[in-house]
Amino acid sequence: MKTRSALELSDVKAIAAAAEAEAMANQWAVTIAIADEGGHLLWLQRMDGAPPISSHIAPAKAHTAALGRRESKVYEDVINGGRVSFLSAPVVQGMLEGGVPILKDGFCLGAVGVSGVKSNEDAQIARAGIAALGL
Repeated sequence: MKTRSALELSDVKAIAAAAEAEAMANQWAVTIAIADEGGHLLWLQRMDGAPPISSHIAPAKAHTAALGRRESKVYEDVINGGRVSFLSAPVVQGMLEGGVPILKDGFCLGAVGVSGVKSNEDAQIARAGIAALGL
């Protein structure tokens, strides 16, 4: 049996605060979603001015990154590389850059998904949030 870390509410709040600070520093209006390792939503924050659709896209990116244990951009690249059949993968949505897994000691603790600006900027915000944990 293995022992592993898990996200606590204080971790989720720290991630959210750091992600929000990164977005605000760049004047980006986004939605920030944080999911546990099973892709279940723990946090959703839509900043003032963020597009309404971002409240659907950010959780989907977090869900995909958590379940896949890799950045959601990997799936976007697979599809853009010509493997469009991957779009039919069950339960997987949000196959766009901006979902980043939270990894510690070889385990995925969850993921952060961000939506509202350019996809590389979404990922930048997600990584800034995760960096607050100091993993």
